[in-house]
This record gives sequence, C-alpha cells and structure tokens, in this order.
Amino acid sequence: MMVRVLTLLVALTLWGAAFFGPAAAQESGPLRIEITEGVIEPLPFAVPDFVSDDSAGAEFGQKIARVISDDLTGTGLFREIPKDAFISTITSFSSPVQYADWKAINAQALISGAVSVDDAGKLVVRFRIYDVFAGQELGQGLQLVGTQDGWRRIAHKVADQVYSRITGEGGYFDSRVVFVAESGPKDARQKRLAIMDYDGANVQYLTDSSSLVLAPRFSPTGDRVLYTSYETGFPKIYVLDVASVGRRALDTQDGTMSFAPRFAPDGRTVVYSLTRGGNTDLYRMTIDGGAPERLTVTPSIETAPSFSPDGSQIVFESDRSGVPQLYIMSAGGGEARRISQGQGRYGTPVWSPRGDLIAFTKQSKGRFHIGVMRVDGSEERLLTASFLDEGPTWAPNGRVIMFTRETQGAQGRASLYSVDITGRNLRQVPTSTGASDPAWSPLQN
Repeated sequence: MMVRVLTLLVALTLWGAAFFGPAAAQESGPLRIEITEGVIEPLPFAVPDFVSDDSAGAEFGQKIARVISDDLTGTGLFREIPKDAFISTITSFSSPVQYADWKAINAQALISGAVSVDDAGKLVVRFRIYDVFAGQELGQGLQLVGTQDGWRRIAHKVADQVYSRITGEGGYFDSRVVFVAESGPKDARQKRLAIMDYDGANVQYLTDSSSLVLAPRFSPTGDRVLYTSYETGFPKIYVLDVASVGRRALDTQDGTMSFAPRFAPDGRTVVYSLTRGGNTDLYRMTIDGGAPERLTVTPSIETAPSFSPDGSQIVFESDRSGVPQLYIMSAGGGEARRISQGQGRYGTPVWSPRGDLIAFTKQSKGRFHIGVMRVDGSEERLLTASFLDEGPTWAPNGRVIMFTRETQGAQGRASLYSVDITGRNLRQVPTSTGASDPAWSPLQN
C-alpha cells in the first residue's frame, strides 16, 4: 500500500524526534508524520457525530464523538475541523465516503462511527479511520462492546486507535490517574486518595480525609495502589485494592517509618524507604510479606525509588553528595552511580515506561522544574518552571508527563498539569478540588 506523508511541522531537535520515536518513521500504514522544521502545525481531522443504528444508541453518538475530539486535540498534535465547515454528512456507517468533500475542507483524517444497543443492553460501537487525501481506509474498522455507563471508555479506546495509527506511538487515553484530593485551608489541608480518568472525569474517592495520605502508586496491572498513610501517627505503607477499596498495611519492620513505595514491574515486589535510628535507606520485600531486604547502607537519606521497565535497576534520590541527587543501582542493591550532574537539587525520579528517559523534579535558583534526562544523565531538559512543580508521573506510552503544580501564598492551591516530553502542550488537568501526587495507570484492559 502506498504511503503518503502527512507533514507535521515540529522543531528539529533530538527531543522532537524522541517524542515520536522511530516507530513514527516506519512506512507501515497509509499515514505517517514527517518531522521537518518550524513550529507545530496540528493535523486537521473531522469526526462527525457517530450515527445511531437504533433508537437506543441515539443518545451516545454525539457524546462519543466529542470525547474522541477532546482526546486528540488535547495532545496538541491534532486540530478538529468544526462541523459548520462540513460539506457532506455521514448518515449511515455503510455509506461511501465522499472524499472530495472532506478534501475540500482540508480534513486529512476522518473518523466515522455507528452506535447501537444490543439485546443484552450492551453498547456496540463500530468505527473507521480514513486517509482523506489517499482516498482509502486507514487499517481495518473495529467494533467495541461495553456497558452503556462505560461509553467514555469506549470513546477513549477509539481515540487511542486513531492516535496510534497516525503517530505510530501507543495511545494513553484509556487510562486512569490516582491522586491525592485536597480540600481546606493551606495550613490545615485534608487529603484523601481519589481515582479518575486521565482527563479528570469519573472521579471516585478511595479513602476518607481522617488521616494524611501521600504518594499513591499503581501496580503494573492497575488493580492495586500503594500509598503512605499517617493514620497511626507516623508514616506507614498500605496496599489498596481499587475494585473493592479494601486495604491492608504492608508488614514492614515494627518501630520504623516506611514511605515512598513503588511496585516492581513483576507486581509482586515493592521497593520503599524505611527510617530506623535516624537513618533512611531503601528496602524491598514481596507484596505478600516476608523479610524486608536492605538495598542501601549509607548514612545519607535514600528515597523515591523507581524501577526500570525490565526490573533490573532502580533509580532513586540520595543526599549522599551533600544535596539531593539522582542515582542508579542494581535492583538487588550494591554500588550506585550518580547520573544528575547539573546545578541544583534533584528528586522524585521516575523511569519512563519506554526505558529511555528518567523524569525528575529539580529545584534551582528559587524555581522548581519538571525535567527529563537520558538514563546515563545526558541530555537533561527542563520542561516546566514555576513556584512549585514536583512529582512527575508518566503516561503509559512514555510521551506525556503529569505532575503537581502549587501556587504560592496563603491561598495557594495544588493542581495537576500535563506536558509532553518536548516541553510543549502544557495543560491543566481539570479537578473539582485541589489535587497532588498523581500516578498514571497502565492502559486498562
């Protein structure tokens, strides 16, 4: 099949190339993105309301199309053509596409779909993606089936398919974020765990606000969350089942403070910080119990550990050099090598799910930044700058980072923001309350 190049103008830097990755240059489908020069020119697309195959599906067609549009335009890589520019309409899923009409309004991609409700009450969504200028369908059409209450998830799945087929990257829309919901004055904040869709919809609370909670972290399968709670008066790690909201304390050593937990890629091992006798080191243990294994033995503070995607290494924060810096060591412990080399204080490192980058928080010259660097510490790039930015977390495709931004002053409030790894497309994630400590889930099954 002939491949037509859709040109997306992107700054010609290594970081621009890193955003799309080599997959975007593979001629494996009718559309691809070519990195040239200049500024970003989003790809124009059209997504008419999905047609209804029956009366029961009529209420979902417009809503699904709107979520798809919001997902795509929110990346900064796509631009929706408004409906009032449409020349032709799609009245049936089987109707032939009038390519000339869509080409005339400069739609380079077209998404069409149909919605119905089957005899079991399930929502059935069919969709196709078209390369308008090539006059052909992009891949094969798909059908998704789910509950009527889950119509947003289906819309996110459709958007993931569109994003993947055009950029060559994996999608991230059908994912969730666990975070700390905050309320009350700045000097007496109430905090509880909450979970939501990646775009801020469908918020559910997992704990009450009776005790301070911090740093929730998803399991690799997204069904459990580790977090730190102060309900006993000192920090202790808990594991919570997302579906049942049942929880239990992780059996670390008695008489100690444990915090900053994170799952290993196998989902069975946890690495965390433990303080005993005034000294804080990294430990690991199985999620089902067993004797904790000490990984670091230094007089400094070791915290914020994060596994590499293959589980063989851990990146962490340590002040062994006098100020907090980033280090990498084997997952089994041993000698660590420092990777951060710039001026300032580094913390909260998180390994990219692609394995190529490490995100971090940096404090320098009175400002806080979210940044990324290569695993060897090279090519450091700061993506944000503000009064207080901290706590990065990666989207499942390793191309977008979410973090906490807090404004200064007595009325300051914490909010969630996202930014892509080029430093472009900084956006606030809508939440009804203050929000901090986000952790992105893997794609849902």
